[in-house]
Amino acid sequence: MTGVIDDAVARLAALFAAARRPVILTGAGVSTESGIPDFRSPGGVWDRYAPGDLTWQQFIGGVEGRRRYWEVGRRVYPVIRDAKPNAAHIAVATLWTLGRLDCCITQNVDNLHQRAGLPDDAVIEIHGNATRARCLACGAAFSRDEVHAWLDDGVAVPACPACGGVVKPHTILFGEAMPPIAWAEAGHRARAADLFVVVGSSLVVYPAAYLPAHAKAAGARLAIVNLTPTPCDHAADVVVRARAGEALPALLDHLTQARLS
Repeated sequence: MTGVIDDAVARLAALFAAARRPVILTGAGVSTESGIPDFRSPGGVWDRYAPGDLTWQQFIGGVEGRRRYWEVGRRVYPVIRDAKPNAAHIAVATLWTLGRLDCCITQNVDNLHQRAGLPDDAVIEIHGNATRARCLACGAAFSRDEVHAWLDDGVAVPACPACGGVVKPHTILFGEAMPPIAWAEAGHRARAADLFVVVGSSLVVYPAAYLPAHAKAAGARLAIVNLTPTPCDHAADVVVRARAGEALPALLDHLTQARLS
C-alpha cells in the first residue's frame, strides 16, 4: 500500500474512531474481488447480455421475457452461488463484531456479507438477494438453488408448484420499484449516521446513489473507498483510491493499533 493510500486510510480510521453510528454502503467493487462480475465495467454482465433483457417490464410482460431472464440467470447464478466472501466482506463483519458499525447497506445481491458473518438484521439489501425467490401470486418462498434445479431439469420458465404463479428472485430488476421496507430503513440509517462510508460503488445507480448525499446533508462525515472517481468525491471528507479488499483490512489494522496504543 502506497504512502498516499495509507495516509487516507489512517484518516478514515480516525473518522471511525470518533463515530458513534458509522454506516457502510457497499457496491459491486466489493463483490468483484470474489469473482462476481459487475454490470458496467469492461467484461461485465452487459458485455454479454442486453440490459433490456433484464427489465421488470420484460419479466412481467410475458412468458418470452421470463424465459430470456431465466436463461441469463441460469448462467449467472452459479457464479454467485460458488463465490466466497473476500477480505473486504470479512473486514466489514469484523467492524460489526467490534461494535464499530451500525449497519451495512448494500447494492449487492450475492448474500456474501451474511456469509462473512454479518447478521441479517445488520445488512440492508436495497437491490434484493439473488439466493432467494418467491411466487408473485401466493407469496410461496423458494431457495434459488431449488429454482436452479428446476432449470437444470429442463424447466425454461419456473412456475409456482402450489398455484402456478410467476416465480421471481428477490433481486430488483431495472424499472422495478425498490423494496419499500429496505429502502425506507436505508434512508433512515443514512440520515441517522454520523459517518457514511461508500465502499466499491461508482455511485451512478439511482436511487442508491442519493444515500451519501442524504447522509452528508444530515450532518454525517462522508468517506469513499473506490478504485475510480465517483460523482460524490468532491463532497467527501476522505477519499481512499484503493481496492476494498486492500483498504478495509488496513483500516482494521489502524483501529487495532489505536486501541493498543
